[in-house]
Amino acid sequence: MQQIEKLAALRRNVESVLLGKSDAVRQVLVALLGRGHVLLEDVPGVGKTILSRAIARSIDCTFSRIQLTPDLLPSDILGVSVYDSASGEFAFKRGPIFAHLVLVDEINRTTPRTQSALLEAMNESQVTADGQTHLLGPPFMVLATQNPYDFEGTYFLPENQLDRFMLRVRIGYPDRPAEREILLTRPALTKLKRLKAVMGIEDLISLQDAVDGVRMDESITEYVLSIAEATRDREELAIGLSPRGSLALAQAARASAMLDGRDYVVPDDVKRLATAVCAHRLVAQAVAGNGLTGAETAFARILKSVPVPQ
Repeated sequence: MQQIEKLAALRRNVESVLLGKSDAVRQVLVALLGRGHVLLEDVPGVGKTILSRAIARSIDCTFSRIQLTPDLLPSDILGVSVYDSASGEFAFKRGPIFAHLVLVDEINRTTPRTQSALLEAMNESQVTADGQTHLLGPPFMVLATQNPYDFEGTYFLPENQLDRFMLRVRIGYPDRPAEREILLTRPALTKLKRLKAVMGIEDLISLQDAVDGVRMDESITEYVLSIAEATRDREELAIGLSPRGSLALAQAARASAMLDGRDYVVPDDVKRLATAVCAHRLVAQAVAGNGLTGAETAFARILKSVPVPQ
């Protein structure tokens, strides 16, 4: 019961700042509980950075923000070895990636070389520099923001980079009542500063461990496998869902169940998160058009065609 109360408090904290976007908040918290990373993709100014900062302030953890630019180098993210004249040896100076929650702002505005510096950190929660391995976390989560690809000065994220994100979340514009309240209360300037942490690192780790114990019936496991298999047999898709994607969908469903106060997964946990977990990992055959949009459209048809377990 105490875990459920802490989750509810965390959710209220974040929703008090990002007004009218409970679905987006829920998806990010699912990734947080499932030890996943999130790609926040939307136009500038809809609250991607505010959402990240609200979560960081709601948890008593270390937080860093990395603003990615075209001239940024991998060492600016990971760290660099510096010569210590006193000891006569090189010492590793940690970069901003060494935090529990890392906001990577505008990830698609930096070069592929710098983007790739995040791969090991996101996949294995560690950084290798000068032959030495440095562990990250636990917990460790990357919240990366990106602008749509038709914006000037952006680079495509490669498929192996996209596959590291558990969910791709789109916030969207607020509705009129929510935007009215934003204009009147300016939550980013007022409520965000007043947010208090509702849980500590040990609390979060305990919740993440509990997600692993959420039960998933065999029929739902088969449902996840059927979705993955269907993406690999479609002519309109050049790349289907990877096993990493299947694992992410199952783990996200478990986290969703816990967020709802259940210790078992229901089919709706899978269905409601399937697009956010899977669509960005697929590549449409007609990449000359909009490959991501084409893949998302194809996946919507696939999801409808896969029978939902009763």
